[in-house]
Amino acid sequence: MDIIYHYPPELLALLIDTIPLLCRSKMDTILFFKGAGVSSSDLSALEARVVQDRQSINKYEIAREALSKINERGESTLRERREILKRVCEFESFVNCWPNDQLKAKGLVSEIQRITNVKDSFTRMKIEKDKEKEKTRVEYNKRIQEKQKKKDAIQSIKDQLFSLFNFWGTPQQRGKILEDVMNSLFKEFGFLIRESFTLVKEEGEGIAEQVDGVVEIDGSIYLVEMKWTKDPIDINPISRHLVRVYHRGCTKAIFISASGYTQPAINICKEALQNTVVVLSTLEEIVNLLERENDLKDLYRQKINFAIVDKNPLKIIT
Repeated sequence: MDIIYHYPPELLALLIDTIPLLCRSKMDTILFFKGAGVSSSDLSALEARVVQDRQSINKYEIAREALSKINERGESTLRERREILKRVCEFESFVNCWPNDQLKAKGLVSEIQRITNVKDSFTRMKIEKDKEKEKTRVEYNKRIQEKQKKKDAIQSIKDQLFSLFNFWGTPQQRGKILEDVMNSLFKEFGFLIRESFTLVKEEGEGIAEQVDGVVEIDGSIYLVEMKWTKDPIDINPISRHLVRVYHRGCTKAIFISASGYTQPAINICKEALQNTVVVLSTLEEIVNLLERENDLKDLYRQKINFAIVDKNPLKIIT
């Protein structure tokens, strides 16, 4: 039973009226409080008056004095107040009460039970509400932390990508770093991915093909090719990528270029749209997206829709 910090006035008054009815004698009233754990220091003066001059005090005064003392001390006597209220609420046998007091005692106990149940209900509701608020607060902070963690990760990837514009290594080295950066970016934006891999021919005959990455978008698998070259991507690298896609049945194609595409390359992708989905994108689109802090998956969903509906593999999203 969860009792509030102090007895409220109405409950205190009810207890003062009820406890004397549950006890036949003044000493029984003292014993009731002792049994509930009220300290001897709080009861000694009352007990002395009962022993020395029984007529100088009645049961109601004993109840009022004892309850007022423990109620004033607040938290330090919380256990005693809970025990007193528990004993009153659980009181079932009224045969030891004076016959004329039994009906009144039953009514008062019933009223205390009602008030206690109402207050317990409000207390439980408050506890549940506080728990829900705490849960909401924890979940909100968790979302904020996850959002910040993702933002920091994307910022780190963006810094790596931007550093490639001043890269002094070989084109092959830069291309490999671009693959790693883009695969990290895909992963951070929630794409299911498989990073770059190499297929080897049987019996040690060399490399069959290299794939820069594989991503899943809305249930469809896309083979990803990434190129950073001096000149726009021409038909040959596009054709090789399309062959990889065609040899895998239901897969689709994404091509990312840092230098744009020639018209013949775009044309062959338009023809390929009769058989599968082909999306051409530029590194500039991705850089602009990162600058605006937009969602990479939304970008590719838009580009996929343009490829399917408008037969446009190279729709630049600004």
